[in-house]
Amino acid sequence: MIRFESVGLRYGAGPEILRDVSFELERGTFAFLTGPSGAGKTSLLRLLYLGLRPTRGLIHMFGEDTSALPRARVPAIRRRIGVVFQDFRLLDHLTTFENVALPLFVDGEKPKNYRDDVMELLSWVGLGDHANAYPEVLSGGEKQRAAIARAIVGKPDIILADEPTGNVDPQLAKRLLRLFVELNKLGTTVILATHDAQLIAASEGARVMALKDGHLGISPGGAS
Repeated sequence: MIRFESVGLRYGAGPEILRDVSFELERGTFAFLTGPSGAGKTSLLRLLYLGLRPTRGLIHMFGEDTSALPRARVPAIRRRIGVVFQDFRLLDHLTTFENVALPLFVDGEKPKNYRDDVMELLSWVGLGDHANAYPEVLSGGEKQRAAIARAIVGKPDIILADEPTGNVDPQLAKRLLRLFVELNKLGTTVILATHDAQLIAASEGARVMALKDGHLGISPGGAS
């Protein structure tokens, strides 16, 4: 499903942020992406989301070479990927329900067909009582949970999450982890960038992809 071949990335004329990154992930992999601040975790996720193109090397997603991908094809690939950003990216003029349901709405589904599913998901992430609230009244942790719900509501093939439990308490972090694990059991490929060693330790069998000085090391576990 995902293959990187000797990928390098630099911004402008600066030094390379990522150097000779190569790995393969099969469908259904659960992996953690770790590394110190500034190691390039967010940059790697942006490459996976096609938000950036590599400076060198090849990236294959769903069997396609993304370097040769026509711009018109990019949205179709992105619709197969759910992303949880650190800055949440909720739309201020939409309620929590509308933000979470946005991927379904954009795909042309009728609200009456997805209302129950969205409400069930909001309940699971602890936002059932905030469905009609706007982002300005939500706490940082509540916004993060809404962003997670939005990323997974369309049942994407891949979920990329950048520090998805960074603003929640340990108990809720474990609950959200269970949600990602259950989605993974259904066949979704999950990549979580995190500093949380306890979260990683609680996920037996997951692969650990560690970035350091621009290079990637991978410990075995899970699929692939």
